[in-house]
Amino acid sequence: MARLENLGQNIKKYRLKNKYSQEFLAEKCDLSREYISRIESGQKYVSLKKMFLMADTLHVPVKDLFDFD
Repeated sequence: MARLENLGQNIKKYRLKNKYSQEFLAEKCDLSREYISRIESGQKYVSLKKMFLMADTLHVPVKDLFDFD
């Protein structure tokens, strides 16, 4: 479960770095704000297709979302 939480934290980190709201990211990825919230808190999985879309929207390579220090 820790990896899923780390992934969510990285998504949130890059979302905030870009000054995007959960609503904005949700709209760009065709997801609900609640689903974005659950992804960021490590409660929900995200499909690979949506992962690529999120990375593009956040202007980061997908591999950066999986950089767990």
